[in-house]
Amino acid sequence: MRIAWLLIVFILLLNCEDKQTKKKIKRQNTESSIEKTKVKKDSLENNSNEYPVLDGLKNAMEFFLVYDKKHKENKVRLTTDFGKIDILLYNETKFHRANFIYLTKRGYFDNTQFYRVIDNFIIQGGNSDDKKTARKRDAIGRYLLPTDTKRGFTHERGVISMPSGEIDNPYKLASPFEFFIIQQQGGSHFLDGDYTIFGKVINGMDVVDKIAAVKTDEADWPLRNVYIRKAEIIN
Repeated sequence: MRIAWLLIVFILLLNCEDKQTKKKIKRQNTESSIEKTKVKKDSLENNSNEYPVLDGLKNAMEFFLVYDKKHKENKVRLTTDFGKIDILLYNETKFHRANFIYLTKRGYFDNTQFYRVIDNFIIQGGNSDDKKTARKRDAIGRYLLPTDTKRGFTHERGVISMPSGEIDNPYKLASPFEFFIIQQQGGSHFLDGDYTIFGKVINGMDVVDKIAAVKTDEADWPLRNVYIRKAEIIN
């Protein structure tokens, strides 16, 4: 009888320990799940802070003021179907420099096109007939940049400037996703004062000339698409 009693006590102790162990494991799993949820939430919040959806009326200018102070890069390389174009961005036009750096880091320009080409005038890029480009714009936001035309820059051959937005836009606010490079010998000074010059080509004007020479349709769109395969920050 004593042996049987001891056996019963031993079994009860085992059951008790088993229940405590299960409770401990359950508590640990719950805590782990809560921590994972917190990490995931924090990650999403950080991403939201880093890449907010920009709205011209709400947060775009404030965002680029802060971005300009934290991101001082000023050189971008465009790898095109005809070769590489290196661009120096002017610090004087801080909104436009910061915007171009931001879009480059977001990968916006990758696989966009030079969609408007006029020989001995300009090549204009940053758009595409691919729906992916429109989706990229939606993810980044809808906004325009203020004109900044009194920095002493003129539309010399090789400068990079920003076209106006396509909406009703009497003040010629700049369309942030697009840009044009002056290819015309002697420059295109009739554009001075209307469009913001924010950089210049420092290497690759031969590539600009090759792109400018391609055949186009009546809307100045190249008959064979000319892609910007990649845009990247360089030193």
